[in-house]
Amino acid sequence: MRFFILLIGLIIICTPENAKAQELQCNVNIVHSKIQGTNKQVFETLRNAIREFMNGTSWTNHVYAVEERIECNLLLNLTTQEGNKYTGTLQIQSRRPVYSSSYSTVMMNYVDERIIFNYQEYDPLEFNVNSHTSNLTSLLAYYAYIIIGMDYDSFAMKGGEPFFKAAERIVNNAQSAPEPGWKAFETNKKDNRFWLVDNILDDAYSPVREFMYNYHRHGLDKMFDNTAQARGEIANYVQDLQDVNRRKPDPFMHYLKVVVEAKEDELVQIFTEGTRDEKARVYRSLTEINPSKSNVYEQINEEQQ
Repeated sequence: MRFFILLIGLIIICTPENAKAQELQCNVNIVHSKIQGTNKQVFETLRNAIREFMNGTSWTNHVYAVEERIECNLLLNLTTQEGNKYTGTLQIQSRRPVYSSSYSTVMMNYVDERIIFNYQEYDPLEFNVNSHTSNLTSLLAYYAYIIIGMDYDSFAMKGGEPFFKAAERIVNNAQSAPEPGWKAFETNKKDNRFWLVDNILDDAYSPVREFMYNYHRHGLDKMFDNTAQARGEIANYVQDLQDVNRRKPDPFMHYLKVVVEAKEDELVQIFTEGTRDEKARVYRSLTEINPSKSNVYEQINEEQQ
């Protein structure tokens, strides 16, 4: 159903009635065990505020039914507190339903290790896409748009473009912010918020976005109708990612690794039942793209009992 929403989305006008539509079904958890001697209620207040911000904001002009909302999880692991200033990490996960099944596929499983923000209990979480007024709300809005963009990319070729552009605008607005994660020069590995959306919008990474569409619409969504054919198509799409890796748009390939790592367990499950040729091709492609996970991909070649 969300596919058809996407097709008509460009002609939908946001009215007071549908402006309340919510795109995300976001679960929020906060870990704060490393922070001692403070008001513990503030963390529950913060959790509720983040959940309301993510689920109560209309991120698009499109109308979503309750069952069509994008499932996602935020795990905020706070490690230090100095007054109203908090530091920690944020794990972002999102899922997408697969056609004609009860199965949901992982779209994103990403950890941002550069989380710093100020929060005073009961302060409203306010966001303006045209300015950087709060690092917390900019962080949350950035990942809301990334989640939505990746979801839309899986239903239509480069369908997530306007949402990735919104995430890029948030990055641009934050260039004068003192908090880390927003600037190109902060990391030699090119693995922060700046580089994630920069990779996504870089034409050199277009095949990765094409993979996201083909893998889901012509692979997973067809598994129910013809498992063997869909698996064979997925094997070809994985090789397309290998081609991107060989061309090396940059030395670190951040977005490519984000996509592959989100799909690694699923790919192992799919190809443990593949043909010998499929197993060999997919194993070679994945180990070449991400050799540090070769022990995970080795499971593809294990014989089924």
